[in-house]
Amino acid sequence: MEAIIEMNGLTKHYGRLKAVDDLHLSIGKGEIFGLLGPNGAGKSTTILMLLGLTEPSSGEARICGLNATRDPISVKRKVGYMPDNVGFYNELTALENLVYIARLNGLPESSVKNVAREMLEEVGLQSAMHKKAGQFSRGMKQRLGLAEVLIKQPEVIILDEPTLGIDPAGVKDFLGLITQLNQRQGITVLLSSHHLHQVQQVCTRVGIFVGGRLLADGDIGTLAARLFQTAPFVVEVALRSTPEQPAELEREILQLPSVKKITFSGNIVEIAGDEDITPDIVRLFVSRQLDVTGVQRKNYGLDEIYHRYFENNLKENISHDKSSGLFQRSFFGRLKTR
Repeated sequence: MEAIIEMNGLTKHYGRLKAVDDLHLSIGKGEIFGLLGPNGAGKSTTILMLLGLTEPSSGEARICGLNATRDPISVKRKVGYMPDNVGFYNELTALENLVYIARLNGLPESSVKNVAREMLEEVGLQSAMHKKAGQFSRGMKQRLGLAEVLIKQPEVIILDEPTLGIDPAGVKDFLGLITQLNQRQGITVLLSSHHLHQVQQVCTRVGIFVGGRLLADGDIGTLAARLFQTAPFVVEVALRSTPEQPAELEREILQLPSVKKITFSGNIVEIAGDEDITPDIVRLFVSRQLDVTGVQRKNYGLDEIYHRYFENNLKENISHDKSSGLFQRSFFGRLKTR
């Protein structure tokens, strides 16, 4: 896949703070990539470097083959950027705002109104084009912001926390709109967010960003396989009642091939292993005359993947701090900033 966004050793210092730490990442043409991490992880700083709005301390960022630091104007012609808080002239209508933006982007005067109308239709605001922007809801303003981004027909769209403050129905509509645009026009989308379930809905690939570092990137299946490779298959068996002799049942289950771990939680038995042996598990429970009410293969979602990477990163940092004699100061310092 052709790379349209490339970051090589991208690093940014603010005094002694390292906001972005040696970031290496490639995003292919037509991808919807989710940059996922908590507030303060360095996501917005990374975006600013991609847009040429702040210079990296070291490394480089390229979009469409252009160096963002050396040629920021050319990058801005190819990239549409929507920050988390989009501003408009509240006394102007949606159409008037977009006409103004079209003129700023150098569109011919003869076409600005037609293009503005087309963009409003594209984002589902055709019925509100003559309504003043100051009367728009947060969700409508985000749609108008997307229309503003699209007006220069960018090859790449960068969205920084685009669903912040939107109600659930509005979030669903907005994410659906992003997916449609990607599928119809092949636009590459970089979406920064700390909302895991939203990222999982639309992104083809994600990067987990914590403390200025990219801990991992890939699709959800790849990340799950990497994290849970010792026991990638997990089956949950629901019983009508709690097993009377769990220790004996556990011994029998462990005799099955590939089983690595068993967890009892009331009437739920979770069995993890390196192969899918669901039929063998069910036969064992039936042979013991246990009433099975449900069997479900567990799929690792982005929430579990993210938190596992976050926990592993914290453990690594604590271990490093202990070995360097800085555990007490650095660990309690983290607690204060959370």
